[in-house]
Amino acid sequence: MYNLDFKSDRSMDLVGIGRLCIDLNADQFNRPMEETTSFTKYVGGSPANIAIGAARLGLRSGFIGKVSDDQMGRFIQQYLQKNNIDVNGVSVDDTGAVTGLAFTEIKSPENCSILMYRDNVADLKLDTTNVSEDYIQQSKALLISGTALAASPSREAVFLALDYAKKHGVIVFFDLDYRAYSWNNDKETAVYYNLVAEKCDVIIGTREEFDMMEQFENFSQDDHKTANKWFDYSAEIVVIKHGSEGSIAYTKEGQTERSGIFKTKVLKTFGAGDAYASSFIYGLMNGWDLDQGMQFGSASASIVISKHSCSDAMPTVEEINQFLKSASISEKE
Repeated sequence: MYNLDFKSDRSMDLVGIGRLCIDLNADQFNRPMEETTSFTKYVGGSPANIAIGAARLGLRSGFIGKVSDDQMGRFIQQYLQKNNIDVNGVSVDDTGAVTGLAFTEIKSPENCSILMYRDNVADLKLDTTNVSEDYIQQSKALLISGTALAASPSREAVFLALDYAKKHGVIVFFDLDYRAYSWNNDKETAVYYNLVAEKCDVIIGTREEFDMMEQFENFSQDDHKTANKWFDYSAEIVVIKHGSEGSIAYTKEGQTERSGIFKTKVLKTFGAGDAYASSFIYGLMNGWDLDQGMQFGSASASIVISKHSCSDAMPTVEEINQFLKSASISEKE
């Protein structure tokens, strides 16, 4: 079992903080970006996708972020509202910053990449004056995404939000979401990731992301040592994802659970981690056993990678349950 005390008297279940951007997903498949001529626009950004996914599952989601004062910023705000995301924590930039753009390339189901435009983006202009203690206090949980730590003043805003969360007994999820292009170097990244991870209750990331964060240690690739490191701080659960090999979750109380992946008709690889996180968080917030939450997350990921978008593809509870009915355990790799 695990020990997460979600306060029942809060008006929101989950508040995300960080990146709000636009995904422009290639309409042409099996070809490089150079030969792609049209794209479909969606709301993107890992923490936004997770908040949207949680709301699609029925959780009361909110968001703390900053959008550009233009058509793209308004598109993001309107989309969040249509998807039942509370936007009282979303601010509008007044410095002329723009919305970050992520162009996706789908050469094959196994070979996908993202071309990011991240100069002078509004989401990294989020500052401490945009973070309300009262807003965070209203939530059972706070979701922090690693990319929001990449630059000031967003970095300081995240640390303030984290302090407010700890002050008011808000459970903190940390999705590592490491994007090398957002940082000066991986040592700088590791310093700030460590400072945040030390205060978080649940840490979710790939084996490669944990290796980056723990580069000053001597236990690269050792999942048990990774989990125990964070249990010495605040963590109650550590989830380490291994791509096609599935994921492993550890609890401070000594439980270990493994989850495979479900076979599906893969269209693209991105979005799987966000879908997994939103559904896994949903399971934890409903008091599910760890293995049930991991299975739910894996099913959600399989659904999303079979579809064109990330945010629009986030499934409902009914869709995940229907998927699980038709996916036998023998389909796990």
